[in-house]
Amino acid sequence: MAAAAAAPAPAKIETPAADPWTRVETLPCLFSVEIPVPNFTVGDLVGLFVGRLIDTRWTVGEDVPLRINGVLIAWSEFEILNNHVAVRLTELA
Repeated sequence: MAAAAAAPAPAKIETPAADPWTRVETLPCLFSVEIPVPNFTVGDLVGLFVGRLIDTRWTVGEDVPLRINGVLIAWSEFEILNNHVAVRLTELA
């Protein structure tokens, strides 16, 4: 008995892939903009009180790191927007 020839597999119809971000868009993440404070000590921490000013030695207009879940993703600068502090992205990391 002769073996029957294998039939070719039907062609797969490719559908456009859904946006891969759709499944994770609503997951929470920690967004933080950090201003390093050099030479800050435990003594400084213990001496904190309401109204105290802390010298960051960060120059106005100098970019600050922007992190998502602790991972540096961009550099940014502070701006005032309708009496609120806003962050403008200046460079992607």
